[in-house]
Amino acid sequence: MSTMRDLLLGRQATPALLWGYDYWESKRRSRAMPSRADLDPIEMKAFLPHIVLTDVLHNSAPDLPLDFRYRLMGTTVDAHMSRRFTGLRLSELPAQQPGSQMWQNFAEVVEQRQPRFHRVPYVGPHKDFLSLIDLVLPLSDDDRSVAMLMSLVDFIPREVNPPPGR
Repeated sequence: MSTMRDLLLGRQATPALLWGYDYWESKRRSRAMPSRADLDPIEMKAFLPHIVLTDVLHNSAPDLPLDFRYRLMGTTVDAHMSRRFTGLRLSELPAQQPGSQMWQNFAEVVEQRQPRFHRVPYVGPHKDFLSLIDLVLPLSDDDRSVAMLMSLVDFIPREVNPPPGR
């Protein structure tokens, strides 16, 4: 059976994602997932610029049983986005509303209470990036329901001079 770390290595996850995953795993101990209180920014220096913390909002609106709000974006992530997302709900963002790939990725982690790795095309102001990779990790206050998501995000550049034949 392959572990999540093996999967990340096989999919060429960047060092920031691997460091973040190892940190999350160390804080998890024997639980299904760590809590937000287990995280210490001082211990996260190596990957803090690549982190996104997202609140999971259960039943926050009558017609929306699940929503997500961006709480914190690391400096690297924030610098490469088309706008500032901190404080916004996914339901407020047309490209991230229910049914979008982002929404589905987050909802899957909440439902399954397991980390998920994704690679998606980069859409943003920097044309030198080909794709965005992220690892979404669940956090829980009671070890049963997911209260927050800790995502690790990195950007994969386009090849400037691809080798012949590609």
